[in-house]
Amino acid sequence: MARHSPRPRRPLARLFSGRPGPDARFGARLLTTVAATALVSVPFALALVLVEAQWPPLARLDRGTAERLHAAALEHPAWVRLLGVLSDVVWDPLTMRLLVAALMVWLLLRGALRLAAWAAVTATAGGLLGLLVKHVVARARPHLPDPVADAPGYSFPSGHAMTATTSCAVLLLALLPLVPRRLRPVAWGLAVVSVVGVGYTRVALGVHWVSDVVGGCLLGLAVVTATTLAFEAWRADVGRRRTTPVQGLEPEIRSEHPEPPVGTPERP
Repeated sequence: MARHSPRPRRPLARLFSGRPGPDARFGARLLTTVAATALVSVPFALALVLVEAQWPPLARLDRGTAERLHAAALEHPAWVRLLGVLSDVVWDPLTMRLLVAALMVWLLLRGALRLAAWAAVTATAGGLLGLLVKHVVARARPHLPDPVADAPGYSFPSGHAMTATTSCAVLLLALLPLVPRRLRPVAWGLAVVSVVGVGYTRVALGVHWVSDVVGGCLLGLAVVTATTLAFEAWRADVGRRRTTPVQGLEPEIRSEHPEPPVGTPERP
């Protein structure tokens, strides 16, 4: 009697088999990444809808905050000059991007090729997505009497706030493993102060609404979440343990060879 060779399992059968194989693990990571990114994107989507709908409570908040900060700026010229330096030099998007570029060069020299690629993709995707949303929404910037500053282009979301969010996240998540544990709260504090500070300067100088700044921060967080989850998927594929924001994205950056070579087999 002829013996029949076992039929190969179909992809769906392999995916839902009792013991998860590479296909099942990949599917689970893919679904987790999509779900987490969608969840983090909800606040930005809500902010976008409220801005486009010109929701009265949000419009009152934007207008009232802009008028109060503008009145204070007219009374304190020295404060305006300081805000200008912080906005246009210290926290300028060019400054932030140069810091990320310097980090990428250092990571390449360290042999952390994938971490450098993550930093590049995060910064580039954030910049391009922010520019795209600006042109789609096409929101006008505030028009105030006796303006103390001006800026070109559209208003929502704030490019300064979004760049500060993505850049600080990249610098923090990449370099945190090198920071002593007792000083890590200081590193987190500096990142938060930078993001909040740049948002404040843009509103106080009268070139953005509050909702522009909030939208920029939320969109930046969504981009960082998406690219970070993709990086975590790679770590799982090469058999490395998951990390938390407290640990940094790649704790192995402290070692002589932070990343396994290309082609390293996946842990069974």
